[in-house]
Amino acid sequence: MYMTIPYSFGSASHFSFKKREMGVFNTGSTAADEGEEAAAPQQQKDLDAGALFVLKSKGSWVHCGYHLTTSIVAPPLLSLPYAFTFLGWAAGILCLVVGALVTFYSYNLISLVLEHNANMGRRHLRFRDMAHDILGPRWGQYYVGPIQFLVCYGAVVASTLLGGQCLKTIYLLSHPDGSMKLFEFVIIFGGLMLILAQLPSFHSLRHINMVSLVLCLAYSACATGGSIYIGNSSKGPKKDYSVNGDAEDRLFGVFNAIAIIATTFGNGIIPEIQATLAPPVKGKMFKGLCICYTVVTVTFFSVAISGYWAFGNQSDSLILSNFLDNGKALVPKWFILMSNMFTIIQLSAVGVVYLQPTNEVLEKTFGDPTSGEFSARNVIPRVIARSLSVVSATTIAAMLPFFGDINSVIGAFGFMPLDFVLPVVFFNLTFKPSKRSLLFWVNVTIAVVFSALGVIAAVAAVRQISLDAKNYRLFANL
Repeated sequence: MYMTIPYSFGSASHFSFKKREMGVFNTGSTAADEGEEAAAPQQQKDLDAGALFVLKSKGSWVHCGYHLTTSIVAPPLLSLPYAFTFLGWAAGILCLVVGALVTFYSYNLISLVLEHNANMGRRHLRFRDMAHDILGPRWGQYYVGPIQFLVCYGAVVASTLLGGQCLKTIYLLSHPDGSMKLFEFVIIFGGLMLILAQLPSFHSLRHINMVSLVLCLAYSACATGGSIYIGNSSKGPKKDYSVNGDAEDRLFGVFNAIAIIATTFGNGIIPEIQATLAPPVKGKMFKGLCICYTVVTVTFFSVAISGYWAFGNQSDSLILSNFLDNGKALVPKWFILMSNMFTIIQLSAVGVVYLQPTNEVLEKTFGDPTSGEFSARNVIPRVIARSLSVVSATTIAAMLPFFGDINSVIGAFGFMPLDFVLPVVFFNLTFKPSKRSLLFWVNVTIAVVFSALGVIAAVAAVRQISLDAKNYRLFANL
């Protein structure tokens, strides 16, 4: 059996469609491309300040690949060996493969829907615009918009917190008895974010995200190399790949691990990234995803497998933490310093990428599309609003160093629907494949399975919060 998809990934040829469907979406039509380009000037005039200034459509497919890689291949991938501790070898690798295949598939589907609507003269620049047009106004306003904001702003807070933790690790290497607290390092990292947040548009991040791509390869290589070095030496722990805990702990551990893996593959801003592409957009997103998933394959699997091989069920929630044993470095200190520096710099890029939906909302609210992008009328409210946004995220990260537990709930309720469920729903509602086709039922199965997994993972995350609550303290020095 085979699936018929109305698009040829990177090819001039394309799969067959029924005649009535060809009228809806003809990927081979150059007239559609010309119509899209011709409609662009008029659409520019109708854009609000958020879409006009933050989501500029000037990028190439290479830039798109940089944005995608930064938003997906981020330091949370260093948690993959920890996820394996709840799953074991077979289930861990299986979940990793399924996560890669399903997200690559669903991101391509949502790209096809965006391309179709662009060809029809309705180019969607935001996730909530898609939901508004396909599902109805209330879905965009009260469901997709809010959960996307929570997921993205939660990612900014989490990046700021993790950046502070990495800075603290570097500090303790040189000052083991140092008195500086975690919240101080979070504030330092927040200062870096405050500067980067002032970059005017998503497109203006293209060079930063190119560097980010190199950095994620660098710290993944460090994590892999360090794990192999320790695993082959007598310094590491005894290798034990058994799953710890009683039946209940193991069951909830499986769903926690699934949530970690799903969040690691999560994106939540595919429409906003595709919005940065200069028209015509046909085929460009697929090329960008190919860049991204080449990096995903190299980094995710190497870090997960090498980390779990070296440390087994002793793998920490961040594999770089395993390079220190009770303050004693298991690898040269310069190596730990270098690994953390790569991570810190890339975290700043990740944080500013996930700030873009917030920046777009702020620009739409306070900006004036009839004034120049760099006029005083727009620059002053932009700087104030974005600065307050970063200060708020930094404050939350400093106050709640256990925010990772809270973010797991947000991820389960957010990344699962945005990245696994809604793309296949949007595709089925837009292209209406036959209910007798394999394509239709594959999409329905993905939607049902990952909706259920999202709910269960959220329950598991709430349970973990209740177990850890006794250790929660504001501004704790973790």
